[in-house]
Amino acid sequence: RDAQESRGLGDVYKRQYVPSTPAERQEMLEAIGLSSFDALYADVPESLRLGRELNLPGGMSELSVRRLFAALARQNNTELAIFRGAGAYHHYIPAAVPQLASRSEFYTAYTPYQAEMSQGMLQAIFEWQTLICELTGMDVANASVYDGPTAAAEAMHMLTGAKRKNKVAYSAGLHPDVIATMKTYARFSKTELVEVPLAEDGRTDRAALEAALAGSAGFFAAQPNFMGCLEEMAALAELTHAAGGLFVSYVNPITLGLLKRPAAYGADVAIGDGQPLGLPLSFGGPYVGFMAATEKLVRNLPGRIAGETVDADGTRAYVLTLQAREQHIRREKASSNICSNQMLCAVTASIYLALMGPEGMREVAEQNLQKAHYLAEGMKQIKGVKQRYADTPFFNEFVVEYEKDAELVNEALKRRGIMGGVPLSRFCKTDARGALWCATECNTRDEIDLALNALMEVLA
Repeated sequence: RDAQESRGLGDVYKRQYVPSTPAERQEMLEAIGLSSFDALYADVPESLRLGRELNLPGGMSELSVRRLFAALARQNNTELAIFRGAGAYHHYIPAAVPQLASRSEFYTAYTPYQAEMSQGMLQAIFEWQTLICELTGMDVANASVYDGPTAAAEAMHMLTGAKRKNKVAYSAGLHPDVIATMKTYARFSKTELVEVPLAEDGRTDRAALEAALAGSAGFFAAQPNFMGCLEEMAALAELTHAAGGLFVSYVNPITLGLLKRPAAYGADVAIGDGQPLGLPLSFGGPYVGFMAATEKLVRNLPGRIAGETVDADGTRAYVLTLQAREQHIRREKASSNICSNQMLCAVTASIYLALMGPEGMREVAEQNLQKAHYLAEGMKQIKGVKQRYADTPFFNEFVVEYEKDAELVNEALKRRGIMGGVPLSRFCKTDARGALWCATECNTRDEIDLALNALMEVLA
């Protein structure tokens, strides 16, 4: 670096990663009448400012950065047999999915405001919407939202807007992260959220639901729920409609290869996370949330909807059919502030769905169902393990109780090459012995038998 600067190349070196030099940044500040970056934050109270420079290491060359990240990657254990889901699932992703999704047209596209310049991306959105409608059986879908929890929070506002009521009921069987996100939105929109507990069989307590529905805009339930149990969705929808509310189904899309679609059991809105549809775990994201609804609720859907039409010459063309301008120019009056969508993730999920087709989706769902039940039956034979909600139908996740602390069991399993079920104490501190196990098509019979033998050793 010293040699470069002595030759007058220091400025070039500094611009390797940062697009503007300190002199250029100072010039930009002066152009808007400011003398320093601190002046940009004049409205932020001093008590909330850091008051010092960030403690960051010095710059590194590209070669050094590559070596650093390679060293970090070597710390990852990629050999564990995964038996964990809890909202993010280890599914097989066909090679064609990332290969097609990585095309530059998809990687570089942005919000399609100018329709004549965005035909490819508008068509991709249209295809995504069509696939989600076919998957859920609903009439209309939007261009996607950030993830499943965001979809739930946005659907909550759909209900309060459609019914003009600020009370919404939800099942305790929703994922804890989904509930937390709904509560965050509710806090600032002054929405009253009422939790409906689970009954002893691990499913929504219907008697409690009837009481909670009074004066509410509707009800949220998950299929399967967080405990892995399959809810009686038709009955929940019927109770909700009888009380004058709208029914929202938070559904795992993989189950729809085998189980009834939300439209078939009377859902008004179907939402969920598209991560199982060809998206890798990626340490938690990015994922994609899907939202679909009946036609009568089309104007309550957040975000945008792409549609197909013809141009002046009669040639097929794609446009933004519906988009609430309040989201951009009258934000204080908007029912939603979703102004973008997760198009790259949605494209990836669309490719997965198109590649798999109905038969492929059914096969994946059947493998998940059968392997999880094979795992559960094996656990019933192990001393020190008890399946919770053993008489309740489940898909590919189920809860067990150990005679030992679940975290200690997991540590012992990890040493044997097994990533066991997630300890429920991470969501409820008093549930120290419960664990949520999951099996997918990626788990072979040999892997399952290995996990059962390892668990037998740990609990002996």
